[in-house]
Amino acid sequence: MSLPVPADYEQWMRRALADARLAFDTGDVPVAALVLDENGEVIGTGRNERELRHDPTAHAEVLALREAAATRDDWHLEGCTLVVTLEPCVMCAGAVLAARIPTVVFGAWDEKAGAAGSVYDVLRDRRLNHRVEVFAGVLAEECGEVLLDFFRAKR
Repeated sequence: MSLPVPADYEQWMRRALADARLAFDTGDVPVAALVLDENGEVIGTGRNERELRHDPTAHAEVLALREAAATRDDWHLEGCTLVVTLEPCVMCAGAVLAARIPTVVFGAWDEKAGAAGSVYDVLRDRRLNHRVEVFAGVLAEECGEVLLDFFRAKR
């Protein structure tokens, strides 16, 4: 069950969706992420670039977290929010926990590899030292459609 979503998250998700569409140019799966600071300012962005960089860790969330940490000159991202078009995978959920991000907002569910409530719930696992508030399904249909368009074109 997801919590109510503040209206501003839709605005940020729309921006992430626009960034996700850029992945079509590089053959990467169209997923994008933003890191917002406490004031709602974007301090990090990323989109999937595994194909572009030939890097298995170049997921949207990881790249956005790296940029946010560089912007802050600190890997502790307390008070920040991660907005991502697809439910984070286990690797990305681990990066969110390591960065101490308190809030994650995502669009489409990932029924194959999701780690924020679908397959796993790493972000809210009580056995870990940090738990995250998760807002799921923000513009889920639009986020899912971008992914479906990508995979239809691959066939």
